[in-house]
Amino acid sequence: MRTCAVITLLVAVLGVPAGLLWAWLAPDVAYVVIRGRALPLDPEGQGPIAADGTFAIIAVVAGLVCGALAYLAGGRGNDIPLLLGLTAGGLAASLLAWRVGHQVGLAEYERAVRTARDGRTVTGVADLRATGVLVFWPLLAVAAYAVAELVVRRLPGARDGGDLGAGEPEQVGGGQLDLQAAPAGRDVDGREL
Repeated sequence: MRTCAVITLLVAVLGVPAGLLWAWLAPDVAYVVIRGRALPLDPEGQGPIAADGTFAIIAVVAGLVCGALAYLAGGRGNDIPLLLGLTAGGLAASLLAWRVGHQVGLAEYERAVRTARDGRTVTGVADLRATGVLVFWPLLAVAAYAVAELVVRRLPGARDGGDLGAGEPEQVGGGQLDLQAAPAGRDVDGREL
């Protein structure tokens, strides 16, 4: 459980810089103030869609990097705690990135909306409308880990460092027997008895 908790925490804290990056990269969206409320100037414009897309790209890249690094650093025998940590940490990081990115400039935006006259336009803050992209980070982290596991296991000699042993296809019986013939008066490794 300690591995799971550490991975969860390490991945989750990455949500803060990801949120700041999203706030910096997200395009400006213009709002018009009507009776003290901010309404999108162009509700079907590219700004809100681009903000969601920017968040999605950041989450995809972060998920792939986290999954690959967890696989490289994790070692064998603790796959389940690593995957649970990637899942929980990735979801926490996504939520944190959304909240942090949305908070950047929010006080100024709310003040501008409160003080603006009707018909005046204000620039909004980064906001996420397609909340389904929140699962991209954990999903891609687990997928990257799984792909790395599949690729490494399929490499020749990946299971035992390349040394052939009993049960390998090149041994006696063509891989069907776990036996190896010993030379007369010697053991399997060629040492004298």
